[in-house]
Amino acid sequence: MIRAKPVVENKPDVPKQIATADSDHSWGQHLPEEVLINIFQLVVLQDGAVPFLCRVGRVCRLWNAAASSPVLWRRVTVGHCWIAPGKSQLPNTERKVKQTVEWLAQNRFHQLRDFSLCHWTSHVDFTLQVVSKFCPQLRSLKLSYCKGLTSEAFQSLGQHSRQLQSLDLQYSEFKTEGLVEYLETHGSQIKQMLLTHELKNNKLWTTISKGCCPDLELLEVSTKLDSKDCDLPICIPALQTACPKLKTFRMLNVRPMNKTRGATSSLSGFPLLEELSMATTSYSYVTDKFLWDMLSSSTHLRVLDLRGCARITPHGLAVLPCPELECLFWGQYFSRHIGSSLPKKGLHMVTQKWSKTLRELDVANQLFTEEDLDLAMSYLAQAADADTLRSLNLSGTSITQPTIRSIVGEMTSLDYLNLSSCRNLPRGAKRIYRGQEDIRQLLDILE
Repeated sequence: MIRAKPVVENKPDVPKQIATADSDHSWGQHLPEEVLINIFQLVVLQDGAVPFLCRVGRVCRLWNAAASSPVLWRRVTVGHCWIAPGKSQLPNTERKVKQTVEWLAQNRFHQLRDFSLCHWTSHVDFTLQVVSKFCPQLRSLKLSYCKGLTSEAFQSLGQHSRQLQSLDLQYSEFKTEGLVEYLETHGSQIKQMLLTHELKNNKLWTTISKGCCPDLELLEVSTKLDSKDCDLPICIPALQTACPKLKTFRMLNVRPMNKTRGATSSLSGFPLLEELSMATTSYSYVTDKFLWDMLSSSTHLRVLDLRGCARITPHGLAVLPCPELECLFWGQYFSRHIGSSLPKKGLHMVTQKWSKTLRELDVANQLFTEEDLDLAMSYLAQAADADTLRSLNLSGTSITQPTIRSIVGEMTSLDYLNLSSCRNLPRGAKRIYRGQEDIRQLLDILE
């Protein structure tokens, strides 16, 4: 029996390389190296360089070449690896850790600029010495929950890392004397510094206040929520003279106390300051005078965080020389009963002053009267045509339904509204609203 020949359809010629790639799923080996680098760059931006680049470098020679591109290794974060933190390492493991760190520094970190080390309880000194030696372009160093940082590491940073500008040592243990010596010698190159407040670190404030960091632009000092050492003695006049270029000053969960004894300089202010934060979950001793001393010349201030500062009054805020404040956080979140010391009137002075510039306002748990809240919100509503206010936190206040209806109806750009625990509102309205559509639906609830 003779069978008919199968009909062969005319198909376009397919390059042999593509056909092979389709059959053996080796498409990744035929991509241009530049394309792979771009793909890897997207992953690195989301997940970090380590361990991703170390793993894809083992796929094939092409991927190894792409993963070796210095542009992918400019920002590196290394968390605890090889063994869980807190456990002792075997000698073989310690040797592998050191060899890996040294190999990465010599072969991958040529253009390293930002380096972070997290949860390392050993080999911190060794790692920083190697990184500083082989990474001349290092600009930012962050240590988070690390231990064992000695003076030798700071000496290595001073000797090799001449472009280092940012130093973040929050929640890490280090030799205070080593950092003091480093700042006294190389502090002129530091522009950003983040520290955790401890009693033994008070000498750091003395060192900074002497003018060793004249170009400092960001200074942040914080402590843990359960810390008992939260009183921060600070000499405002000396700090203002020592750091005239300061733009961001954060004191988080600490109680700043103006230490003026022995101060010979007069108040010069922070003329370039754009953000001041004195937020705390405990009672703060900050007064109107302290705030004025800090901001007497800060005409460029944009963000002011006074959460927990119960002694600040509306008048103290209204007299500040900050015409374009965008964010004011003045909520009270600590559990201690201080109702008698909170102001009852005057919020309208604040909203009238910054009605055209405020983008975020937080007055949670403040005890302003219904009439004062209504007047204060009216100033914001009148400036709604400027399309400014985006976030409003009225949680725990005595805001009324008519005032809320006015807010929702006039402030069309509002994207976040917190009405939780507002005693004058019906039960179904006491919640957080996110998004303009969700906020607009509030009108139906209040009808």
